[in-house]
Amino acid sequence: MKGKTLVITGATKGIGQAIAERFAQAGVNIAFTYNSNAETAKILAQEWESKYGVKARAYPLNILEPDEFKPLFEAIDADFDRIDFFVSNAMIYGRPVVGGYGKFMRLKPRGLNNIYTATVNAFVVGTQEAAKRMEKTGGGAVVTMSSTGNLIYIENYAGHGTNKAAVEAMARYAAVELGEMNIRVNAVSGGPIDTDALKAFTNYEEVKAETIKRSALNRMGSPNDIAGAVYFLCTEEAGWITGQTIIVDGGTTFR
Repeated sequence: MKGKTLVITGATKGIGQAIAERFAQAGVNIAFTYNSNAETAKILAQEWESKYGVKARAYPLNILEPDEFKPLFEAIDADFDRIDFFVSNAMIYGRPVVGGYGKFMRLKPRGLNNIYTATVNAFVVGTQEAAKRMEKTGGGAVVTMSSTGNLIYIENYAGHGTNKAAVEAMARYAAVELGEMNIRVNAVSGGPIDTDALKAFTNYEEVKAETIKRSALNRMGSPNDIAGAVYFLCTEEAGWITGQTIIVDGGTTFR
């Protein structure tokens, strides 16, 4: 893994940050995006470089603007000589009209369109750009983030849950068509993970208590639990795994 390059969207906190750091620990160079917190991104890049001896660079990206992906990858090309892994992680949350978060009867077309753009369009366009680079170096691996909210009911999650199901289906299609380039495509579907995004849920404490109750391991999931699965899917040990969704949920969806 050492000397290879990961491109990941949204890596300044939570799951994205944990994923980026897991790869940096293995000597992988990191190209990551941020939405608004440039100072945090700069600090993280410097920290990973000094701590792990890798090259790390941060780039602004608004995932609601798919046209920004092409110039993003051109900027990455100027800083890195190869791309081996792409993780589509960045996400939006907010009111039903903005981020598709709310009960079914409150969902608005604009919010649903936004969440589709942030979830599915961002995966498609980002993977297209990454695949062009991976093909030149003999292949690579792509992982998109999903959620068990497309398998079980989560309050206020209809907009996100349905789009997670959509991105899993898109990943399977991509896996078939990019296989000839030696590019593997998978999804990691996480159960409730203790992050700032989850804490923004109006019923956070209820979700936390129920997750611990349902988990066969009697605990909440952490960002590092997801990061480990994403990292594995990009290694040679997962060389014959493609078109799959790996569920990381502490056993919660079974109970």
